[in-house]
Amino acid sequence: MKKSMLLHAVNKFLLLMVFSSVQLLALAQDTTVSSNTTTTTTKTTSFEMQPWMWIVGGAVLLILVIALMRGGGGKEVVRTTVIKDKT
Repeated sequence: MKKSMLLHAVNKFLLLMVFSSVQLLALAQDTTVSSNTTTTTTKTTSFEMQPWMWIVGGAVLLILVIALMRGGGGKEVVRTTVIKDKT
């Protein structure tokens, strides 16, 4: 049962990564610039270019993978009730 739950969680995570990568590919497309417009160059940096963002993203991903692999991990508690007969 735990394996199927873990497999389900891993499948969800992989689907999330696939859909996120498709979105990144769509956002990475260049826009066309008409020849009639004047272009100005501005220096802007996106968050993907900053190394600390990659480090934070890797740390979050590592923590998530460790949490998924570890699972619930709690011991199952079995409780019983003893009823004595009055004779």
